[in-house]
Amino acid sequence: MTDPQERPTNVRWMVFALGCGTSWILYLHRYTFALIKPKLQEEWELSNTELGVLDGAFSICYSLFQFPAGVAADVFGVHLFLGIIILLWSLALGLHAWAPTSGALWYVRALFGTSQAGAYASVSRLSRTWFPASTRTTAQGWMGVFSGRIGGASANILFAAVIVGVMGFDWRTAIWIFAGLGIAHASAFLILFRSSPSRHPWTNRAEVELIEEKPSKVMSESMTEETAEKTTMRQMLGRMSPRSIVNLFSIVLTSTLSTIADNIFLAWIPLFLFKIHGLTFKEMGFYSALPLFGGAFGGAFGGFLNDRVILRTGNLRWARSLIGFGGKGTAGVLLVIALLTSYENPYRFCTFLLFIKFFADISLATRWGAVTDISGNASASVFAFNNSLAGLGGILAPIMYGIVLDEFNWKTVFVIGGVMYGLCAASWLLIDCSIPLVREESAEGTTGD
Repeated sequence: MTDPQERPTNVRWMVFALGCGTSWILYLHRYTFALIKPKLQEEWELSNTELGVLDGAFSICYSLFQFPAGVAADVFGVHLFLGIIILLWSLALGLHAWAPTSGALWYVRALFGTSQAGAYASVSRLSRTWFPASTRTTAQGWMGVFSGRIGGASANILFAAVIVGVMGFDWRTAIWIFAGLGIAHASAFLILFRSSPSRHPWTNRAEVELIEEKPSKVMSESMTEETAEKTTMRQMLGRMSPRSIVNLFSIVLTSTLSTIADNIFLAWIPLFLFKIHGLTFKEMGFYSALPLFGGAFGGAFGGFLNDRVILRTGNLRWARSLIGFGGKGTAGVLLVIALLTSYENPYRFCTFLLFIKFFADISLATRWGAVTDISGNASASVFAFNNSLAGLGGILAPIMYGIVLDEFNWKTVFVIGGVMYGLCAASWLLIDCSIPLVREESAEGTTGD
């Protein structure tokens, strides 16, 4: 037992900082490719379709290796696995500056996508191990959503506006600087992190017991589900009702449509501002970051809004569906308004995009919550299934947008994004997350979330 006078150490907050830093570095590095596209077109005379294919190399490998990477994190532990893949993807980022041809760059992009695939599975496991159940969701929101979106925005500002725009370095030097930041973070992670509080030499018993707090009744039931015998795929399919199948594929549909729309912000906004409006790298870096700041705050607000609405109404089904519908629907409407009123003014248009991404990302936490609601003790399988199929949108989108740009124009790209948001909003109305994915054997389990 712990001495009642002993105060808990605060190692968990160092781990929190490492988790936030990992998510920040992940997106700092990922969003860099969109910023070098104008340079690649100048140096190698690449078409938009060819740039889309390079984006697709990342997306294919990122989608294919998510589940195997999650298993590897379980087998080898977060400490070793996550530290190594941060180092690996940082080296892969550095290879972007070395690649002598677009063909070689395709393989570099594939390596980059493969090495980033297990990052969020590892951060999720880190949060379950190092934070008490009562604060875990908040920690996940800050580490997973907010820090990642801020990392993407930081890429645009630091890389384009500061390092290239103000300091005058060439893009290859800027890539190596970012790769060095990643290698430094990987080293810090390997030195400072341990896979559990009890294994860390700096934690005392009071902090370990604080993290391993006695869970509430609701959490106890959830943990019982998690520790229960895993449902096999055959058992799960045999116990799924037609309505639960509609639920599952409606969630997958929202994920896929959202991924297609959001690829515009991930991969194309900097090139749009550079090619169509002639912004300097300094201006392009700042204004292309605005939507990503909107997404960061939208994701954080969405989690808070879900909890409050569910608490106030007690209606899980419509709280999730209407927040998802409202967020994506508002984003789609605002994108149409932006095209009609502000397309010719890049500064006003990017301000619109800030609010568009804010509303679009409100539904991000909603979707994660809905998956958890329906999945019961098959949550790992359902998350993997959803992420794998939604990854098809990540593969399709950059190739499709590249072809559209070469055959049509930028307005068509944004119209497609608005249509995707509208369809995504409509898909939310098909989801009833109060219906479990599989029927429970006992009468007690037939009603729950």
